[in-house]
Amino acid sequence: MRPLIGITTYDGKSPSNLPIAAVQTSYINAILQAGGVPLLLPNQLGRDEWMQVYPHLGGILLTGGGDIDIKHFAGAHHPKIDEVDEARDSLELPMLRFAAEDKKPFLGICRGCQVVNVALGGTLYTHIPDQVQTDIRHDCYPELPRTHLAHPVRVEEGSQIAQIFGEPILQVNSLHHQGIKDLAPGLKPVAYAPDGLVEAVELPEHPFGFAVQWHPEWLTDQQSTRNLFRAFVEASKGG
Repeated sequence: MRPLIGITTYDGKSPSNLPIAAVQTSYINAILQAGGVPLLLPNQLGRDEWMQVYPHLGGILLTGGGDIDIKHFAGAHHPKIDEVDEARDSLELPMLRFAAEDKKPFLGICRGCQVVNVALGGTLYTHIPDQVQTDIRHDCYPELPRTHLAHPVRVEEGSQIAQIFGEPILQVNSLHHQGIKDLAPGLKPVAYAPDGLVEAVELPEHPFGFAVQWHPEWLTDQQSTRNLFRAFVEASKGG
């Protein structure tokens, strides 16, 4: 039986300016390619609704998107904070906490990595270019393609995710202006950009609790990326 993978969405507008719940098909295709069955989770689900769906999910994919409201981590205000959606925060943050406690497999991507950190008690840089001394451009999109390999990432030897990737150095894209500042208690940093910014975390003693700051769904031509999604779907068969 192929596992159901819940994929979080964003609220947007159709070409005719009607409200929609959506997600980029790159996430859907990555899950299908890895052997999972994607199920989209709209932000309009209240706790009773998502708790009704939750038992049927093998795993949860937290996707990229807009910024988390700074009230959830006492963050510093910055004029570049954008696309805050309280309904999305209200779905993803408690659902991730529940999945972490319940040992439900989860994978966070970009915003999803930040959701994992904030949900478990960490904080974020609210605009990296102004708050981190770095020569690296982390917010490459839209000037460069989503598949542009912006910088290397060093994966911690001996980490669970290192065994999945099978490579100590990854070449990744970079589409974010925020990132992990103070790591949440219990999370383990397992990959770094050359400037020291945390690029991946794992939750020890969890069957599959990982999050990455880049966008692997656009890099499925890489063996390491395919390994990640396949390992997630495989773990979700028991979720």
